[in-house]
Amino acid sequence: MTTPLTSAWRTPTVVIIAGCLIAIVGFGARSTFGLYLDPMTSARGWSRETFSLALAIQNLMWGIGLPIAGAIADRFGASKVILLGALVYAAGIYGMSVAETTGALHLTAGLLTGTGVAFTAFSLAMAAMVRVVGPEKRSMVLGLGTAAGSFGQVLFSPISQGFISSFGWQDALLLQAAIVMVLIPLAMMLPGENSGAGGTDDGQSLRGALQEAISHKGFVLLTLGFFVCGFHVAFITVHFPSYVKDMGLAAHVGAWALAIIGLFNIAGSFLSGMAGQRFSKKSSLSFIYLARAIVITAMLLLPKTEIVIYGFSALMGLLWLSTVPLTTGIVAQVFGVRYLATLFGVVFLSHQIGSFIGVWMGGRIYDSSGSYNGMWWAGVFFGLVAAIVHWPINEKPLPRLQDDLVVQ
Repeated sequence: MTTPLTSAWRTPTVVIIAGCLIAIVGFGARSTFGLYLDPMTSARGWSRETFSLALAIQNLMWGIGLPIAGAIADRFGASKVILLGALVYAAGIYGMSVAETTGALHLTAGLLTGTGVAFTAFSLAMAAMVRVVGPEKRSMVLGLGTAAGSFGQVLFSPISQGFISSFGWQDALLLQAAIVMVLIPLAMMLPGENSGAGGTDDGQSLRGALQEAISHKGFVLLTLGFFVCGFHVAFITVHFPSYVKDMGLAAHVGAWALAIIGLFNIAGSFLSGMAGQRFSKKSSLSFIYLARAIVITAMLLLPKTEIVIYGFSALMGLLWLSTVPLTTGIVAQVFGVRYLATLFGVVFLSHQIGSFIGVWMGGRIYDSSGSYNGMWWAGVFFGLVAAIVHWPINEKPLPRLQDDLVVQ
């Protein structure tokens, strides 16, 4: 029997606030690791590919771990999952600060931190958030949660750069590990079980939900398209600060560029959530990926001044995580919310495979050619492909949901 102390006070408002704070801390902390590329490689004598591979492993572990974390959260609630993830996350960042060999770096920054990020992912918190509101508010809540993650990037980028400048990169990582521990009390504010306004339990099993999704053409196309989002976002997050320095600009320009991306993505996420309520989600996704290709092309052709870098960051920020409310919204709209964390985790695995390739290949191409241009043009190509892939997706709810799900 659940007591009021453990459930009654977890109102929708409390759950949404806690979920947003989890997104701020969890996503904000991991979005700053690119700032450590130059100081860590210089101090340890590593190549950019070595550091890139560690963060590529991190992104891959995030992708592999999220479906597992999602399945556990769908069964037992997100609270315990995020609590455990916070401990692993903090341990990974601490280990990263003391790693002296490439093997230790790949274990701590890659395996441990990636697993911690997966088990504290803002998508887990967002799944809890949509379950406490009705279908008509899902897109807005998803946009709010995504915007919170973006605010974390705005907040953490200058703070982390300030920590690095003031205390050195090792102490900066220790401070970041301590901040991640704040996720523990926040996780306790989420429901300990899956219940609420999000939907009904129709008796479908997890295996049945997975089989249903994998056999759905739209789900497959959505999964393939999300690969491109990961390719873009991870490459820029890790390598853009170094790219900016390579262009002869100061280190703080790269840090502020990441902050600007996060700042404008707050607006982009809200606008994406609103668009998902009023317009076709798949068409909105096609527009976003096409716009990314255009913005990257413009940045490559223009002179690399601070104004151009900040302008690129602002436009890319509008398009940054605006894919998440729409992608998650399609999954919820077509399949319902009972196994939302699991099904989004499967889609997100494709995103993280793209992230792995984007981060690692960025370092590999730079070390072999001395330039990131090949990666940027690959990003343009993939953006165009993603714009095409999303167009034929069928957004209609499955027949079993017609009576319960209001199309947003």
